[in-house]
Amino acid sequence: MEKPGLYVHVPFCREKCPYCGFFSVAHLSPLARWMAALPREAGFFRGAFDAFDSLYMGGGTPSILGIEEIGALSAELRRRFTITGDAEITLEANPQDLTPEKARGLRALGFNRLILGVQSLDDDVLRFLGRTHNASEARAALDHAREAGFPVVGVDLMYALGVPELDRRWERTLRSVLEYEPEHLSCYTLTIEPRTEFEARTRKGTISRIPESGARRLFLETTAFLQSHGYHHYEVSNFARGPVFEARHNRKYWRRTPYLGLGPAAHSSLGNKRWWNPPSIRRYCTAIEGGRSPAEGGETLTEEQIALEKAALGLRMREGFRLDPDMSRRIPADRLLRLEDEGLIEVRGARVRPTLEGMLVADHLPLELFP
Repeated sequence: MEKPGLYVHVPFCREKCPYCGFFSVAHLSPLARWMAALPREAGFFRGAFDAFDSLYMGGGTPSILGIEEIGALSAELRRRFTITGDAEITLEANPQDLTPEKARGLRALGFNRLILGVQSLDDDVLRFLGRTHNASEARAALDHAREAGFPVVGVDLMYALGVPELDRRWERTLRSVLEYEPEHLSCYTLTIEPRTEFEARTRKGTISRIPESGARRLFLETTAFLQSHGYHHYEVSNFARGPVFEARHNRKYWRRTPYLGLGPAAHSSLGNKRWWNPPSIRRYCTAIEGGRSPAEGGETLTEEQIALEKAALGLRMREGFRLDPDMSRRIPADRLLRLEDEGLIEVRGARVRPTLEGMLVADHLPLELFP
């Protein structure tokens, strides 16, 4: 049985990217208060979870913190929890934060997986996305990560921007990134998130969503290109140079393995229980300083909800989900046959797996399976 994962949300950024829907603030004034509150929140869960075999610092921008602050947080977490010796320990970093000294410092702290928010190696694309780094800085960060000896370097990229001139350059960016032989790639199509600057620009008509046909073409071309260069397309947006480099921590979300999230806006899951913290540093810290859990909401899932979630999350991954007796009872056989005939899923023994075409519509498939 898989061990739980531990997630820490670092809610600070230098600037707010115009497309980003994740919770963060573009200043560091609450940093000391947050640094004091997070270990206390961790203390609420001492003994509630088994040993963790993954620790993921995400955000926001975790690399905005200094090595001393990251080290202090890591030490506090290790004092309160058991983290296995073979744990996957990940940090997300923005290229402009990753100096050679910081890269070496992170490696010395035990981080063995570094995810760089490169997004593109094309300066025009980076300007369109409102990123604060340029292509030269991104290349330098990739060099620093390699020189520091990280066993796994991951690169986040964005494509299908809805700007034909920029979308035509997508393969060129992929070729450039592969020069660094990253073990992992996350390739996200641009999504217009609610309450973002890009949503406001879309309403004004200054930017446009890419047509569905264009997004589909780029998705299929991306998979074909990366597979031809040795990458396994194991989840809708994720590629790895072999199973050993797949994101162990993120797989926990897709497989419904328990995980604990700490920090503002973090979510947690244990068995049929889920809970989440407020997207507010002030409310989060105030609750903890008062000796209370910062959880702002929670729910207990029914067996039917769990089954639907297993299918929904499983169909994001190439491995799919297991068609055990309970799932067989809930999913009519004729629906499986219809989706298989349409080329969207494959049923192989006791597993239901999405095809590549199925991964394109992964969010829609579960609704077609369940009555």
